[in-house]
Amino acid sequence: MERVRIGIISYGAREAAIVDAFSRSNYNVEFYIADKQRNPFNVKKAEETRGAHTVIPDLDVNEICKFFKKHQNKVDFIIPGCEGPIINGLRNVVEEETRIPVICPTKEYAVEKSKVAQRFLFQKVVPEVNPQFKVFDPKDYNGKSRDELKKDIYEWINELGGVEKSVIKPDKPGFGKGVGVGGEHFTTWEQAFGHFLSLYGDGREPVIIEEKIEGEESSFQAWCDGKHLEVLPDTRDHKRRFDGDKGENTGGMGSFCDAKPWLPFMTKADWEKEIEIVNKVFAHLRGNGYNSGLIGMPFYVAFAHTAKEPKGFEINSRPGDPEIINIMPIMKNDFVEVCYRILEGNLPRLELEPLATVVTYKVPPHYPEKKKATETRIDLTEAYKLKEKHGDKIRIYTGSAELDMDGKTIHALSSRVVGVVGIAETISAAREISLEGIRAIGGPFELDYRKDIGSQYYINKTIEHMKKLRAALNSNLFVR
Repeated sequence: MERVRIGIISYGAREAAIVDAFSRSNYNVEFYIADKQRNPFNVKKAEETRGAHTVIPDLDVNEICKFFKKHQNKVDFIIPGCEGPIINGLRNVVEEETRIPVICPTKEYAVEKSKVAQRFLFQKVVPEVNPQFKVFDPKDYNGKSRDELKKDIYEWINELGGVEKSVIKPDKPGFGKGVGVGGEHFTTWEQAFGHFLSLYGDGREPVIIEEKIEGEESSFQAWCDGKHLEVLPDTRDHKRRFDGDKGENTGGMGSFCDAKPWLPFMTKADWEKEIEIVNKVFAHLRGNGYNSGLIGMPFYVAFAHTAKEPKGFEINSRPGDPEIINIMPIMKNDFVEVCYRILEGNLPRLELEPLATVVTYKVPPHYPEKKKATETRIDLTEAYKLKEKHGDKIRIYTGSAELDMDGKTIHALSSRVVGVVGIAETISAAREISLEGIRAIGGPFELDYRKDIGSQYYINKTIEHMKKLRAALNSNLFVR
């Protein structure tokens, strides 16, 4: 087999899923991994393939570059999964300092660095997908009093229909957190203003206040070669911490996708509309012909499906976490070959197994707070044994977890510790496999998880919600 040496920049379980996809290649893969921590999955893969693994806790671009400079005569290409290094110009720095191609957008096209810029991008290209919004930029309030700012915010929220009809978002990436939703995270004007100030700081950061959209969410993802997109099945992310979509927003507690490319509450026309919208944005960014600055995965778009049409929440320049974890295990293409073709500007048609997948994350009980526990050991022995029962229908990916220097003991850190993927013909069957793996994770440190991800009860609620929204729209049209 031909040997290929692959560089990975890793934050958690998302990148472990990408490493796993490369491991199934027909090529003889060697891994060079720059990791946020000693992720047990990644350490093992680097050791098994006689590659290299290093820890860069802040994933600083210059430190990442130093690591790959040491191995520049070996590594064939690099792929990052996490947004921080991409936003900070990873590709620009590494490609300038080494001869290694990096499969991600350049800094110029790291669109998720600013939610304000995303809103104006949507406004210019596909205005119909934008909710009503207003940007409160500190520069506009230089020399003005806090009372003047407060008055303007109050008037805008009233124009949107009140506190419960508004959403308050930071400009900078919040890694799934930081967004405040009226009626859920705040219910009074003072609470809303307090949330605004927590994002605005001492007049340092722009904040967006936009209308709250009633609908059902989907995550759209596509790989890109600079010329065209290869669209992946839609997934549904669960950002809220607790069952029933209660509690704080997190980076994502889990996700599911169906055996068909759209979600149960969607129609094929809904999915095709998403593709149409994203292709318009892509065409605008690409310009004429080929744009190498866009190669990789610059299109991960969060949509809200309303009675009339999808609305765009945000657009990102990296794979979703956990959403890409649903997809990588069912990709039939050799992922090494896919990456080579991306670099050539000749991305092949992507083929996926027609299977449903459910991802469930296990997290510390206090997550998303960054608390330290005195006992953090976890045991994955019984979870790994389930491979004997389920084979490739179960995948276990460590994320915010640290392998001790003894090479055996695993410690849970403060974020999403382990993701378990269940794969089956139906969402319900995939969910059972995922939960079986989650429950098998043991050890002195007891982790928590959501039990309703991919549940039939939850899915039925989304279906009924969309039926109700569409019926109300049709009724109003008929009355007119």
